[in-house]
Amino acid sequence: MPNFNIDAQKEVTYDAIVIGSGISGGWAAKELCEKGLKTLVLERGPIVEHVKDYPTMNLDPWDMELRGGLTPEEKAKHYKTMRTGFIGKDTEHFWANDEENPYTEVKPFLWVRGHQMGGRSLLWGKQTYRWSDLDFEANAKDGNGVDWPIRYADIAPWYTYVEKFAGISGEALGLPQLPDSHFLPPMELNCVEKHVKARIEESFPGRNMIIGRVAHLTEPLNGRGKCQYRNRCSRGCPYGAYFSSNAVTLPAANATGNLTIRPYSIVQSIVYDDQKGQATGVRIIDAETNEDIVYNARIIFCNASALGSTQILLNSTSSRFENGLGNDSGELGHNLMDHTYRVGAMGKVEGFDDKYYKGRRPNGIYIPRYVNLQDGPQSDKFVRGFGFQGGGGRGSNPANLPAVGADLKAQLVQPGSWEFFITGFAECLPYHENKVTLNHDVLDKWGQPTLSIDAEFKENELALNRQIQIDAVEMLEKAGLKDVMGFDNQHPPGYGIHEMGTARMGRDPKTSVLNGFNQVHAAKNVFVTDGACMTSSSCVNPSLTYMALTARAADHAVSELNKRNL
Repeated sequence: MPNFNIDAQKEVTYDAIVIGSGISGGWAAKELCEKGLKTLVLERGPIVEHVKDYPTMNLDPWDMELRGGLTPEEKAKHYKTMRTGFIGKDTEHFWANDEENPYTEVKPFLWVRGHQMGGRSLLWGKQTYRWSDLDFEANAKDGNGVDWPIRYADIAPWYTYVEKFAGISGEALGLPQLPDSHFLPPMELNCVEKHVKARIEESFPGRNMIIGRVAHLTEPLNGRGKCQYRNRCSRGCPYGAYFSSNAVTLPAANATGNLTIRPYSIVQSIVYDDQKGQATGVRIIDAETNEDIVYNARIIFCNASALGSTQILLNSTSSRFENGLGNDSGELGHNLMDHTYRVGAMGKVEGFDDKYYKGRRPNGIYIPRYVNLQDGPQSDKFVRGFGFQGGGGRGSNPANLPAVGADLKAQLVQPGSWEFFITGFAECLPYHENKVTLNHDVLDKWGQPTLSIDAEFKENELALNRQIQIDAVEMLEKAGLKDVMGFDNQHPPGYGIHEMGTARMGRDPKTSVLNGFNQVHAAKNVFVTDGACMTSSSCVNPSLTYMALTARAADHAVSELNKRNL
């Protein structure tokens, strides 16, 4: 592995600064470095080098204390994140410390963070779907939020651009509501999933069940190995088979010789020069020494995650921007969105007890949106729509505890019954009252104001969830499953870990924070290309769109620099 340049102390002026090294930050670094800009990446946490810093990548439960469970002290350190059910000893080191980085829930909201090089790109689910004009035109058509300043045609070539480098496996279907990507070969459905697929598509014309489209290599690409079906992705993949900043974009940026990464850099604010009418740099606090340092640059990319970037912008005040950098519209911090989650149905599948599958495929099935399409079924209960993710498999066989010795071992290796489930992801509308604000009464470890989060799902989202459960139960019953049970865990926002909005793009500076190239309207050399920029939320996973928007914005930024417009 290459050694990353982390010596930012000797030089304080760069062509570009990127705040954050997650999915969008990694892409910003790659694109800017490859276009010749000396680029400083400011990372809040430590360096995590691909392979070298994946301590649990090959461990089994019995290799870890408490069989992978957390101690009471570790649980306390992650007292917010514990609510996800995702955190264990195998990944604890990649989740942010909630005690050092508090936030206030005015209404229940789970904010999940990863503070290290690579951010949450080490932890994400890798589901990658293009948006369509159904999504980019939705606000204009139904009057919720403001109109996107772009359409699918503007971003389609950038989807292709990032897909070719990241590596997306999937199957082309030609669905207008879910445009096809540049695909590597798809993963395969197992026997039960193929059975359920056939029954659902026969019973419900217009509904498609497909293998998930994921950022997992099914064949080698650019020196990265293909997926080994270990399903240990969130520990870090030694093969580089799934997309992460650590395995893909940051090494590419580093190979140019133009990259400097500064770890342990708490970004306090973006420095704005009233006389020049532009941002001139970024003020940080060294997380280890508490030293204040200002780094200067011609352009700044804000990629600290949706709420992280907005927190920085709100804290970046000056005589020009008394309420936060770029907040002329008053929309900074508003229009927070997430997808609804963990609503659906599950049941048992009979007739396949003599069959199993090979490996642990790190992917499931997907049922694309089928309601409120341009030429499809419409609902008078809600606007927008939803899709389903899920899958089928066999769990362990409950052992007969009185058995001992060989009898017990024989029972333990017998698989359990086949089960299948689907859970919906529904679109959340952009409500102005769903917001984040700076809390100066609750400070983090470094004395900085934290966020208060005041957001909730409203009647449209609740109506979508009701329909999700109805449809899920009906589809599984029609597919012949037994003991079908609907469920709704009634989670508040945040559990989907798809937080979006709070610094939205738009056509009018009076109603938005960013323009069509992700530039702050009133500070054109500041770009925001992470989830904060989103104007609506669609019902599909957003990370692929962040990648494409970032590559597009970086291309525009360098073009404007060369024209001396920035």
